[in-house]
Amino acid sequence: MIPDMPDLLARRAALSPRAIALEEAATGRTLSYAELDARATQAAAMLATQGVGERDRVAILCRSRIAFFELLFACARLGAVLVPLNWRMPPAELDGLLADCAPRLLLYGASDADTVARLAAPPPAIGLDDGYETALAAAPPFRARLLWPAAATWYLLYTSGTTGRPKGVIYTYRMALANYVNIGSATGLNAADTTVSFLPNFHTAGINLHALPTLIAGGRVILLEGFEAEALVGLIEARRLDTVFAVPTVYQALLDHPRFAAAPLDRVRHWGCGGAPLPDALVERYRELGVRVCNGMGMTETGPTAFLVDPADAWAKIGSVGKPQLLCSARIVDAQGRDVPDGEVGDLLFAGPGVTPGYWRNEEATRAAFTADGWLRSGDLARRDADGFFYIAGRRKEMFISGGENVYPVEVENVLAAHPAVIDAAVLSCPDPRWGEVGRAFVQLAPDRRVGDAELSAHCRSRLAPYKVPVSFEFVAEFPRTPGGKIRKHLLQG
Repeated sequence: MIPDMPDLLARRAALSPRAIALEEAATGRTLSYAELDARATQAAAMLATQGVGERDRVAILCRSRIAFFELLFACARLGAVLVPLNWRMPPAELDGLLADCAPRLLLYGASDADTVARLAAPPPAIGLDDGYETALAAAPPFRARLLWPAAATWYLLYTSGTTGRPKGVIYTYRMALANYVNIGSATGLNAADTTVSFLPNFHTAGINLHALPTLIAGGRVILLEGFEAEALVGLIEARRLDTVFAVPTVYQALLDHPRFAAAPLDRVRHWGCGGAPLPDALVERYRELGVRVCNGMGMTETGPTAFLVDPADAWAKIGSVGKPQLLCSARIVDAQGRDVPDGEVGDLLFAGPGVTPGYWRNEEATRAAFTADGWLRSGDLARRDADGFFYIAGRRKEMFISGGENVYPVEVENVLAAHPAVIDAAVLSCPDPRWGEVGRAFVQLAPDRRVGDAELSAHCRSRLAPYKVPVSFEFVAEFPRTPGGKIRKHLLQG
């Protein structure tokens, strides 16, 4: 049996009550750990008065703000389950998520009030900007539980649904602690750190990279409502940040900001990247600025931290996602489940305390996600080099066979992204009467750049085997993306 855990917020508040835990960049409002501790208990009391009990779901639809974390810890103290909802979804899609998780209560921000008003069957709701503070003040005294069951569900995160219906990934208290160990050991996280949180809180990175681990460590989390290059560059210029985690599209946007290159970039101790493949060309551009962007890889289902390159290896191992972190085990196997030799591509599997126990009320999907001996199937193809560094070859379902040869789109996309006129690329397969399947490339060009099919084809042919070179190129103004920055390739079909 997995032992219970102490209330992590209560412990942190006892250790460093006066340290600032959260800061809203937009309002300047701050909460110390003692204040966050007190308000989380108030919020738990408020939830209880609304009929929320142990294992009941509490949905929340809002941008990044202090109240989100108050309610995250309030659910832990009550034994309820927080369900962050995707504010980018239209009401019709949110209706499906609400039907799946059946929340007892919905809390929402003013920016999303219109969406809530158009839900087909909304649960009882409280506005975070209209009613929340009144409800907190009216709540009677509350005795929070002192221990958190390590294997119990703390919150649900719905997958982005790039290939099908979103599934609710179960997050446990043990997963939160494992992610703290994994990301903390990789980045040297400590109580003196200040990080910035701007990725959506309905995405694992918005909670876990690096906001929640920083709160467990006793550091400060600056909350931006969303990504704005000007705001992030301003924090860097003010020498306020020790760690930054972002997706590749954010790193590209920072390079485009006129003041970024001149900012004191060396003040940031750790630059992490994940959520989508990181083009080698982007790493090289940051190398020119003296910045070691540490590429990593994880999944909603892995808590998320699984791999992260050490800063010392970031330039020597460009293209690698690093090695498995402390509490993550990884294997690369063939179709029979046997470990493959170094250098060979196979299916990537995960295990460890950071891995989800499964999907919310979806036993079929849970069974399909795990091997018979309990390893999580990532759906990714990978290889490991002789030094133990892992490289992602792409998604299993995206690989195609052209003329009898395996083609991994991520390899072709990386080559295309190295062209000076290209910002990003996506490669899909299409039927071909001669070769069976061939590549079809979608390309986003840099502003005011023009390039033709012949030039891109020649660029690829100089770097790739002929069967890997796309036979056609289509240009897009921008790509549809998930909150984590992945290109939603299924929307490019047609």
